[in-house]
Amino acid sequence: MTSDPQIASYSNDDPVRKYLQLMARYERLMEISRQLNSTLDVGTLLSRIIRASTELTTTEQASILLVDPSSGELRFEASSNLTAGAMASMPVPMEGSLAGWVATNGEPVLVEDTRSDKRFFSKVDQILSFNTRSLLGVPMIVHGKTIGVLEAINKVDDAPWTEDDINTLSTLASQAAIAIENARLFQQSDFIAEMVHELRTPLAALKASTVLLLKPNMQDDRRTEIIQTMQRETERLSRLATDFLDLARLESGRTRLETEAFGIKELIEESLDVVRHQAQDRHINLFAQGDEVAVLADRGKIKQVLLNLLTNGIKYNREGGEIHCHIKALVEIKFVRIAVQDTGLGISEENQKRMFDKFFRVPDTAGYTQGTGLGLAIAKRIVEAHEGNMWLESKLGAGSTFFFTLPRTEVKPLE
Repeated sequence: MTSDPQIASYSNDDPVRKYLQLMARYERLMEISRQLNSTLDVGTLLSRIIRASTELTTTEQASILLVDPSSGELRFEASSNLTAGAMASMPVPMEGSLAGWVATNGEPVLVEDTRSDKRFFSKVDQILSFNTRSLLGVPMIVHGKTIGVLEAINKVDDAPWTEDDINTLSTLASQAAIAIENARLFQQSDFIAEMVHELRTPLAALKASTVLLLKPNMQDDRRTEIIQTMQRETERLSRLATDFLDLARLESGRTRLETEAFGIKELIEESLDVVRHQAQDRHINLFAQGDEVAVLADRGKIKQVLLNLLTNGIKYNREGGEIHCHIKALVEIKFVRIAVQDTGLGISEENQKRMFDKFFRVPDTAGYTQGTGLGLAIAKRIVEAHEGNMWLESKLGAGSTFFFTLPRTEVKPLE
């Protein structure tokens, strides 16, 4: 547990050694608790909790399962041996699982041999070809309410579990639950404040339009113009509400990925067909290049990403321009890289830094086209939920290229 020479000088059974080890563990626990409270980013927070769990209990793996308020099931939110796609596809029932028992009863459970316990939910092991030999699960409780379960799995070298393991993981779970709840509340309040700010512009336009419509002797052509303005602002409000809900679900972890194997080139060509009429209106040519590659992802969500990039590429392109979609299998890692390249206006280096921020629109194009400023933020979070990355390269006057990666699979797509 520690390399302190003073501790190492005592025998394994020496009570002084055990006391010093315990003190070292609790000092480390306090240090980790301070680290947890130093961030309000949920992803960073979950990763720190997982690392701390395996370190403090000397175990091979750890997982965090949080209660899904809509279904009542437990869902993996972080794990040291699960990808985001795998976590999303494996809900854990409240009945018939050790984690469910912990969440329902609000008490820790320690199982030395999982195969001998009827509560053990073996489906996860079957899917992952993993062997959960032993498991310690503790509840994550905030204000008397269980929000999830923290699990430590398989003692290193099959060493025996101790009462200190239970106490340590329980303490960590309590601190982690508070930190997660604080991060969620901050995220929600920050997002709501931004949303309210964005709503003011279309609402102000609608209010002004209604005042004008009430004026007597309004000319018909002016009245039509005002009504068209109201229609545009109403549509913008609708898009804002939809995008707001999409992003809120992604950031809170409530969006579930329905992963399947499919050909990414086929989906790109399908997405190009959707936007082809829009591109033809501006005489923009569309191209798809690269070999077909099978990916494991949520097809509907990835189509949403592609349509966002393609419609942006059309809106900010030149009349008679081009959009090229490139596919490249990355040999060194099991991912495929997709690039959407346009011949449009380009983006300055300063604005590139904020392109994936919520509600951000490039200032000099704010009047060029309307948008919610949430599309790219949503697209990036969808890609990251698949363990992929999204980034861009651009130069003013020379167009932009948006890249993203997805996990490849050898599984053949269903016909």
